[in-house]
Amino acid sequence: MAVRVRYAPSPTGLQHIGGLRTALFNYFFARSAGGTFILRIEDTDRERYDERALEDIFDTFRWLGIDWDEGPGKGGDFGPYFQSERRELYEEHARRLVDMGMAYYCFCTPERLEKLRQERGKGKASGYDRHCRNLSQSEVDSMLAEGRPYVIRLKVPLEGETFFSDVLLGDVSYANTDINPDPVLLKSDGFPTYHLANVVDDHLMEITHILRAQEWIPSTPLHVLIYKAFGWEPPVYCHLPMVLGEDGQKLSKRHGATSVLEFRKQGYLAEALVNYVSLLGWSYDDSTEFFSREDLERVFSIERLNKSPAVFDYKKLDWFNGVYIRKKTDEELFELLLPYAIDYGLVSKEPSDEEKKKLLGAVPIIKERLRVLSDVGPMLEFLFKGLPEYEPSMLIHKKSDKQKTLSALEAIKGFLHGYEGRSHDENENGFRELADSLGIKLGLLLMPLRVAITGSTVSPPLLESIYLMGEDEAIRRVDAAYTKLVDWNEE
Repeated sequence: MAVRVRYAPSPTGLQHIGGLRTALFNYFFARSAGGTFILRIEDTDRERYDERALEDIFDTFRWLGIDWDEGPGKGGDFGPYFQSERRELYEEHARRLVDMGMAYYCFCTPERLEKLRQERGKGKASGYDRHCRNLSQSEVDSMLAEGRPYVIRLKVPLEGETFFSDVLLGDVSYANTDINPDPVLLKSDGFPTYHLANVVDDHLMEITHILRAQEWIPSTPLHVLIYKAFGWEPPVYCHLPMVLGEDGQKLSKRHGATSVLEFRKQGYLAEALVNYVSLLGWSYDDSTEFFSREDLERVFSIERLNKSPAVFDYKKLDWFNGVYIRKKTDEELFELLLPYAIDYGLVSKEPSDEEKKKLLGAVPIIKERLRVLSDVGPMLEFLFKGLPEYEPSMLIHKKSDKQKTLSALEAIKGFLHGYEGRSHDENENGFRELADSLGIKLGLLLMPLRVAITGSTVSPPLLESIYLMGEDEAIRRVDAAYTKLVDWNEE
């Protein structure tokens, strides 16, 4: 049996980490098994449908380098791949269930259903009361002839159990009395509910395996009942472990970014996100952590999925992203950083050759410190935006004082003349000799220089930063620092 799997997002919101993992696991399973990966758009929720969310699905796949075999823009033998274009199929199948005695027309008005909800909210049994389940054929025909609005509901068995087998969870059973009583399959507007459309499409598209989040487990016995009502064989189920925050709760916005677009805007690399998210509930062995997309297409298997929930660790993702950033050549990283430098205002919207040259020159000095691409703005602001702002007290090392710092700044200013004409080693040794001549440690000399140049006590490598800035600008900043400190009243 050839493997056929699908990712079936609803375009009602941005793609998030949980959905991304589901998509990746389905994609990698299909590739490793030599099967087919299908993208199906479940857009029957017309009230919440969002065109931007639909575009986000496609943008996310393009950015990740994940391509589907069948679906929008690709075609295939089982289309259309938008559920909104398959309405006639759902109506046909819903009516077939009615004809088979497995479903029925329900003519209950919204007012009656609301009253029922209120009554059952007072402690009575929940769900629909099956009021229309036993209407006679003549009653049904009469109301249909009158043009009464209706929905079609599934006849859930009144007793017994429904079983299904799950790759991870083993055999699972639900008492039929615990299943939502007679849920709606076809709504009064002719659109199917998720449950009917999902089952019909999975069967007609010959889906062999369903990999989806564990939050769908309560819906699975209902889906199995629909399969049985049609006389179809359900696919293989594999409900994926939950993705939790570090507090043990389901991952949500309170933990930080959750949409793929947010991670992308912050400057996470696609390959880092794919690698890290693929390890949320799956492992190849006890030690291997780094996998390219091609690696995962080859080695992924559902047998190596874990039952226990996965914890999304933002710091671990940062570490992964940093590793992937440092794998880039300086030129590759420059191209990735340029849009973030433009957005931050480091360079012009149409950067000049001089701006590009300076940014490219700065890549080696920030490469080891980058966590995400958007760090480039705060890290290099001092290099592109003129005199930095800082408190004069920052210039004074805790083991020094105002007068010693002024003397150090004056000596530094003299040493900076000719800086660009000397080698890196010559400048480094020169600073050491200057510190010795002043009778202070090198750190006490370089700290006020660092603050004067960058506006911070923590920065990219100082000596390299001065080369990029140029000695004239460096001297101007030391002058400004000296004046700032002279004018500063310690009290």
